[in-house]
Amino acid sequence: MRSQDQRGKVDFRMPRGLLVIVSSPSGAGKTTLCQRLMSDFPPIMFSVSYTTRPARQGEREGVDYHFVDEPTFARMVEAGEFAEWAQVHGKRYGTTRKAVAEALEHGRDVLFDIDWQGGQQLKSQFADDAVMVWILPPSLQVLEERLRRRATDAPDVIERRLATAKQELAHYDIYDFLVVNDDLDKAYKHLKSIYIAAHLRTKRQREVAERLLHDLRAG
Repeated sequence: MRSQDQRGKVDFRMPRGLLVIVSSPSGAGKTTLCQRLMSDFPPIMFSVSYTTRPARQGEREGVDYHFVDEPTFARMVEAGEFAEWAQVHGKRYGTTRKAVAEALEHGRDVLFDIDWQGGQQLKSQFADDAVMVWILPPSLQVLEERLRRRATDAPDVIERRLATAKQELAHYDIYDFLVVNDDLDKAYKHLKSIYIAAHLRTKRQREVAERLLHDLRAG
């Protein structure tokens, strides 16, 4: 089911929400792609994760992340509050089970910009509600160039990110779709198509089909 908002953009209305899980090595462009998807589909809500890393300049509490200290995060893990959590570059990140369940039950689509560990955990718990997309750079050389060009990390951090990227690539096969970001516009068209197609899967449109069958039988 879908409707058209006043700006002519497609707005899906489903009884149950969709989890859109987008992952990539740092520097592959997933943040830019995710921002474009949210701009085109305003009903999508961004998953605000908890993290133990300090806030960067311009980041806001409750908007970009929920910033907590290590003991607080550990207590939340022990209490089973997270639907997924992982340690990335020495800091921990996680999404609460409550936030995911409430969004799904209220028919809200949630976009996750998380690593493969978190994606795997979410898919294992919400298999019928999740679509997983892996964003790849055209090559490791291009990835390194992008990381150095954005100049937000020290050289040793960049080297660590590149080493992590090589390890992450081994997990590509747990994802439903692979998108190579060699051209931003083309990569975005692919991501947008995946999002639309995920909503049109038979198991999500079953209610529509059953209603039509009921009308045919009644006629």
